[in-house]
Amino acid sequence: MRPGAEPTFRATDLPVILPAGEAPSHRGFAHRSFAASSAASLRLFTPAAAVVLFAALAVSILVAPAFAQLAQGHRPGVLEMLAKWTPLLFWGPDGEVAGFVLNVVVSFLTMAMGTVLGLFLGLAQVSPREWIRRPAWLTTQLFRNSPWLVLLFYFMLLLPYRIELFGTTIPLPGWAKASFALALPIMANLAEIVRGAINSIPTGQWESAESLAFTRSQTLWMIILPQCMKRMLPPWMNWYQILAMATPLISILGVNDCLRLTRDALAAEGSSEYLIPMYLWIMTWFFVYCYPIARWTQRLERKWSVDI
Repeated sequence: MRPGAEPTFRATDLPVILPAGEAPSHRGFAHRSFAASSAASLRLFTPAAAVVLFAALAVSILVAPAFAQLAQGHRPGVLEMLAKWTPLLFWGPDGEVAGFVLNVVVSFLTMAMGTVLGLFLGLAQVSPREWIRRPAWLTTQLFRNSPWLVLLFYFMLLLPYRIELFGTTIPLPGWAKASFALALPIMANLAEIVRGAINSIPTGQWESAESLAFTRSQTLWMIILPQCMKRMLPPWMNWYQILAMATPLISILGVNDCLRLTRDALAAEGSSEYLIPMYLWIMTWFFVYCYPIARWTQRLERKWSVDI
């Protein structure tokens, strides 16, 4: 621009607020719109891509030995073996809850006990009475930092095989003792979730309830805990997923879960070439069961995110 000349501007040099519904025509907005749509497509593609890649890997490992045997003139023993043992590995023998179904049952029972115990333990940690708060904190730290396998062995040997109650003998199977043992670390970790959620509620909620003559118990159960649900549900689901993947630990104690039955099936077949396909088949079940829970947890975390 020459000295003394009037400055000139083009229409594209200034930001313009377009009316609602009018389509933008400049190139920058179109580029950003394309980038945003590409990013959204990428976020949707990532879970599907993970499932497809995992399925391709599973099929390649399971089907490749079958085609190799067909090329040599043999029948596909891997697929036939999986078809033969899948019903037993999934729901166990007739008349007995075992296999993968038992893993799911143990995860439900353990999470139910851990949730109830963890709720009251977390409430005890925020108690104004020190003689309640101190033991609750110690119990939480003890079971949060204890190995799960050690707890399984300890309570499997500590608890009896049957209980005499008013002249009635109640059997205590191994899966019930394993569920109680796994419920203890779940209880401790959920207690920390409850404590953190309660402490994250603004103090104005407590003061407002006190001004309305609510007792502390009424404030907790009617005002504070309902607001904590959105804060506690995503980590609660995350811990359930971790627990579901940890349930095969009970096979070490002789419980007839899917991993124990898989070892029995491999021993019955008497061939080591089936080891990788069998364990991969079991791993696929856990992946299909746990992966949707993980994706749902992430979705709830984004939807119910709380700025503190």
